[in-house]
Amino acid sequence: MDDSIEEITIGKGTWLDKVAFTIIEREKKLGRSTEIINVESGLGASGVPHIGSMGDAVRAFGISLSLQNMGYNSELIAFSDDFDGLRKIPLGFPEWLNEYLCKPVSSIPDPFGDCHESYGAHMSGLLLESLDKVGVKYKFKSGTEVYKSGRLLNQIHDILINSKIIGDKISEYTGQEKYVRFLPFFPICQQCGRLYVANAIEYYPNEKTLSYSCIGNTINKKQVKGCGHQGEVKIKNGEGKLAWKVEFAARWHAFDIRFEAFGKDIMDSVRMNDWIASEILKFHHPLHIKYEMFLDKVGKKISKSAGNVLTPQMWLKYGTPESLLLLLYKRIAGTRHISLEDIPVLMDEYDFYEDIYFNKIKEKNIPKSTRIKGIYEYANHLKPSNTSKIHIPYRILIQQSELFVNQEVDPVKKIYERLKKYALIKDESPELTNKIKLSLEWAMEFKGVYEDDGNENARKIQLDSRQKDAIRNVLEQLRVITTNLENTKVQVDYNELSQKIQTLIFLKSKENNIEPKDFFKIFYKILIGTEKGPKLGNYIVDLGIRNVINKIENKIT
Repeated sequence: MDDSIEEITIGKGTWLDKVAFTIIEREKKLGRSTEIINVESGLGASGVPHIGSMGDAVRAFGISLSLQNMGYNSELIAFSDDFDGLRKIPLGFPEWLNEYLCKPVSSIPDPFGDCHESYGAHMSGLLLESLDKVGVKYKFKSGTEVYKSGRLLNQIHDILINSKIIGDKISEYTGQEKYVRFLPFFPICQQCGRLYVANAIEYYPNEKTLSYSCIGNTINKKQVKGCGHQGEVKIKNGEGKLAWKVEFAARWHAFDIRFEAFGKDIMDSVRMNDWIASEILKFHHPLHIKYEMFLDKVGKKISKSAGNVLTPQMWLKYGTPESLLLLLYKRIAGTRHISLEDIPVLMDEYDFYEDIYFNKIKEKNIPKSTRIKGIYEYANHLKPSNTSKIHIPYRILIQQSELFVNQEVDPVKKIYERLKKYALIKDESPELTNKIKLSLEWAMEFKGVYEDDGNENARKIQLDSRQKDAIRNVLEQLRVITTNLENTKVQVDYNELSQKIQTLIFLKSKENNIEPKDFFKIFYKILIGTEKGPKLGNYIVDLGIRNVINKIENKIT
């Protein structure tokens, strides 16, 4: 390839723009109208929504934003699966829910009080609430209302009259024989009120009804008995729902969906639905991209039923919406290990992206710089501020918050006083006040938990023997200073002590033939995970000399 040929930048230079461009080119090739390009995200309503659930909707919204930026009308359809039956009781939920297993979650009482009209509405509401908090715009569709309104009537009819072909194809694609024997539709049994246990046997197209027998089914690898009732239901008014192997296709057709991402755990279902959309419903299926699952720190899939859920609400208690959007927009490929400990890293990384965007930090790699600036814009819904903000590392705010969180003082005021004393800021701001309040929430919940080895930047620091020796020289002198302080009752002048420590570090760098600026960087990286920060002497005195000695010893031994 000719190196002289410049790489073409699409849109903002991000993966979102590449996907949006691909969608447009595909729609043009298919000859379809591009008057509006709908994208979809399914909202699970059977358990507490987690970061992965939110990521599906946020990323779809980002692609919708990119389409809009390219001059196309686009909308995110947020489809709640609140007509699904409850297959399993999530960990920590009340035992009385066992009475409602296999019943549509929209018909189950809210297990957390009267704040929502149903179990399904509560779970959907949690996700919608988090989308609202981060500024994602969407058009909400309730699966229950969609089925009961008859919106999918034509699609259900077309699928059922072709059920023999579909059953054979499902068997060919997945090896699943169930739909060779039964229709791909789950009636709600008129006697026991449950989904999944009643198997649809025959469809009567003229009446648009089907017969069923409630003989039970295998759910989550366990046999669930039916009540034995036999009956008929109409397909037009929500007396049942399509199986997952065919439902996506019906939705795509009904709402003219042009894009939907999916996780690798439902690859077979998506492949089958693509075939049904194209061959049965005569609708070109949406463009897809596959994303990997979010895992917890020990490598287990984040799951509603397993109880290791990291929710958007938990994240937003300690981090800004922009930090969460950055996590979800940075990339689409690759498995992600995620926990609350990542919040400080993402908070500071967002500031780094902002500094790149406003050219405060120069990135020589042009494509990388363009991509970072683009992701920053998407994290601000393509409406970034005109000016950059003063950035205080979240690590510093956490450390300061831990000093004042349970004292009888105004912690926000005291932290502002410290930041001004360190010459890190001159004035207060609403954005910084908000970050301080978030760091105080962190300190109240996790005081002492987020140590140096949890910081990605600090973990990467490499020290040679000369640097280690110099640091040990400093620690030896700091021990002498703190021992003398503890043994004397004389009032020590704060400024004098701070300057003494500042000078000590400077002299030890010289004695060990290390550039002072490089030596100070080492201390900053160990203590706050950055290469610069407040005046080090003052900062060490404020954190507590013994505390600082322990932190540094743990890092260099």
